[in-house]
Amino acid sequence: MPQVKREINSPIVWNSNGYEKVETLKQLDGLVDVYLPDLKYAGNDLAIKYSQAPNYFPIALAAIKEMVNQIPDIEIDEHGIIKKGVIIRHLVLPGHLEDSKKVLKAIKDNFGTKVWVSLMAQYYPAFQASKYPEINRILSQEEYEEIKNYYNELGFDGYIQNLKSATDQYTPNFQIETIDL
Repeated sequence: MPQVKREINSPIVWNSNGYEKVETLKQLDGLVDVYLPDLKYAGNDLAIKYSQAPNYFPIALAAIKEMVNQIPDIEIDEHGIIKKGVIIRHLVLPGHLEDSKKVLKAIKDNFGTKVWVSLMAQYYPAFQASKYPEINRILSQEEYEEIKNYYNELGFDGYIQNLKSATDQYTPNFQIETIDL
């Protein structure tokens, strides 16, 4: 373990889209305390359409399996702060509840309660969402309730994001500036 890792008095968190090579993750073994991967899609068609990420699901699932292999149990301190473990984030897309259910079922089937799941409802149409009418809106209250109920039926530990989070409030205002050389 590198000297700097021993000197840091805070968990090292790896925030990831989940679409990673297992070989890369193996190099992080012993360095990362908390993995925060996304598991966005079960269907290859959605992964290609919205993220240009062919074979997203099997690649992300293999990556998350490596993360869980490295840190198999959740460890929370006396203040409720995670010290070790894996929290899988899933952003629910409007009109795609069946895909979200497949993602959640796969998490349950592969990891049981070894991981926490963060069910995210913060999606709002941005950037090029207007090209896709089916996701050019936020989740409906009915969709939100249905996916929350399914999450609870599966018995996950973790977090359920409030539907009110579906705004641009948390999106940085990225601006491109050119530099004259």
